[in-house]
Amino acid sequence: MLPDTTEQWLWWSVFVAVAVKTPLYPFHTWLYRAHAEAPLIGSVVLAGIVLKIATFAFSQILLLSLPALTALNAPLLFGIGVQTLLLSSLSVIRATDIKAVIALSSVGHIALSTLGLASLNPHGFNGAWLLAFAHGVISPALFIYVGGVLYHRTHTRSVRYLRGLALTLPLGSSLWLAASAANIGVPPFGN
Repeated sequence: MLPDTTEQWLWWSVFVAVAVKTPLYPFHTWLYRAHAEAPLIGSVVLAGIVLKIATFAFSQILLLSLPALTALNAPLLFGIGVQTLLLSSLSVIRATDIKAVIALSSVGHIALSTLGLASLNPHGFNGAWLLAFAHGVISPALFIYVGGVLYHRTHTRSVRYLRGLALTLPLGSSLWLAASAANIGVPPFGN
């Protein structure tokens, strides 16, 4: 039995709002540009808090309030999540701004968290929340290093000009390597 039309409109309107905020392709193209153009604190707040609000809204509004429609639309959620993960991963190849690279990795992490929530099982929920928490810690750390240390010392965020910094910034490069390893999910980190 299909839910009534009012519930369907409510589910779709909340889904589109959450998909724009999460961000999921094709509902957004704004996140990496917002990170690249935002000041340091804007990037930290956006990565650490704002993206988690959308994950929370997805789990609390769509999954708890309208579980039948969410289960019915789970294949759509999986398709959009996989599409977002692939497109954000492929977009990193062409990115030259290091803040855009971190922002596109954030899009991939949140898409993977959405896939975990769309799985509709406890392991998926736990994995999604662990990933969201780990992303909320590591991604702001990467933005702080890029915007607070690298940019103020080199006055550039271009990947081409940031080569060979291990010779001039050995401690910073070690911290960057550790945070990057945590960001790509090297064990025992949560990403």
